[in-house]
Order: sequence, then C-alpha cells, then structure tokens
Amino acid sequence: MGLTTVTATVGKGKKAIDVEFLVDSGATYTLLPAEVCHGLKLKPIEKLKFALVDSTVIRRSLSEVWLDYQGRRRTVQVIMGEGDDEALLGALTLESLGLMLNPFSRKLLPMKLMLA
Repeated sequence: MGLTTVTATVGKGKKAIDVEFLVDSGATYTLLPAEVCHGLKLKPIEKLKFALVDSTVIRRSLSEVWLDYQGRRRTVQVIMGEGDDEALLGALTLESLGLMLNPFSRKLLPMKLMLA
C-alpha cells in the first residue's frame, strides 16, 4: 500500500505556512500539527471527541483556516493537533477543494461535482 503526501499552504489572515500533509481519505477532518496552530495563532471554535482506528477516544479543538492547494483555495475546518500529532488532509477538505484520491495512481484528481 502506498502513501500519498502533498504540500499545501494554510493560513489565517495574512499569515501562511506550507505544510506537508499525509492524504487520508478515511479521515473526516484535516489535522494541523501543534506548531502550525501556534504559528498561525489559531483560536479554538469548540472541542470535540474523535475516535481513532483502534477505538481510542481523544478530544481535540476545532478551528478554521484557509487552505490553498495548487490554486484551489477554500476556508476549511481543522483539528488543532497536540503533542506529536501529524498533518493529515481529510475527506471534508478534499471534497471542498473538489478533489478525490485516485486509489490506483495515489494522486489527487478533480472529482465529478454533484448537485444532488
């Protein structure tokens, strides 16, 4: 099984940081490492519970940033990472960018947008 990583720019206001993300189409939200959250001075909107694949439940804060990937720029909700949490690009962000992960080529491709 291959892993797909991409570099995208995330920001709040005029502050921006390039982040290398592991694309995780099985994750709902995008997660930013703690140092990125601190660098952008993100403020939490609310704290939510998240279940990990091993059924462990963790609590993390949610915030908002703008994210730019290859000229596609959107405002997205992100989990504010703690400790050694790694950067993940999740399904909600992929969908808001109009992108999908091709499981064969492991590349991000434009998705067919549906209004239904």
